[in-house]
Amino acid sequence: MTSTPTPWKETTIDGPRTRRWSLDQKQCGELAVHRIAWLGLDVVHAPYRRVRLAPSGSFLLATLAGEGRVLLEGRWERVTAGSLCLAPPRVLNAFHAVPGKRWEFAWIRYAEAPWAKPLVGAGSPLRLKEGAEEFGRVLAGLRAEWEGGRDAALVHHWVSLAHGIASRAAKPWRGDSRIGELWSAVAEDLTADWKLTTLATRCSLSPEHLRRVCRRELGRTPMEHVTYMRIQHAQDLLETTDEKLEALAPRVGYHSAVVFSRAFVRCVGLTPSQYRERRRPA
Repeated sequence: MTSTPTPWKETTIDGPRTRRWSLDQKQCGELAVHRIAWLGLDVVHAPYRRVRLAPSGSFLLATLAGEGRVLLEGRWERVTAGSLCLAPPRVLNAFHAVPGKRWEFAWIRYAEAPWAKPLVGAGSPLRLKEGAEEFGRVLAGLRAEWEGGRDAALVHHWVSLAHGIASRAAKPWRGDSRIGELWSAVAEDLTADWKLTTLATRCSLSPEHLRRVCRRELGRTPMEHVTYMRIQHAQDLLETTDEKLEALAPRVGYHSAVVFSRAFVRCVGLTPSQYRERRRPA
């Protein structure tokens, strides 16, 4: 898949065999309490596809059965049962059914103002190998209550459970506190010349051990996570300043505006200029 932004456009294709149950804020005001815009359970087949260029809120997708493809930070990834994927707001995300494959998944999308701290942030994982089945059971419970008794108290509890599981999945570094301290240090100095050996020394781990921990906890290598944090900060600067790319790039750890732009397109799906134009009020 090319990394250039021109082929991407907002896309919604269901296909005749898609089966969806969903709930949004207009139907259920309880969702708004947790800033949830929409959630649901889908069973899909090709040609089902979604492309969201710059969604306003965090997104989680839990594969319950079958197989699909999800664009995660510029790379297409095959997802199967048990996989839980997370995407931050304002970043291109896409997911497609695989021809000949049935794909069943649960999902939740948030509505988050640009100035609010998003559920999925710079320290959140990209992909987890746990939590998908639990999330699916909770959404199935919410569906059963909504289509049955629709007791307000029980709806409240099911929605709170769904949000709680999403929040726990998005929480960074539930394990080793040294790793959490490492990424706090990186966040405070994104302009430093971070290398794998430097990161590993900082938290008293071998480079290979740090790599394994990051892949398990975040679904990224350590250096991929540095890039992710830099691009997240760059998005904030593009929205809140008028700085030219030549001045902005060094503030997020890039000596060249060209290299910065390439990294930005790979992660976000738009050039920095396109992103800034889309995020500015009409």
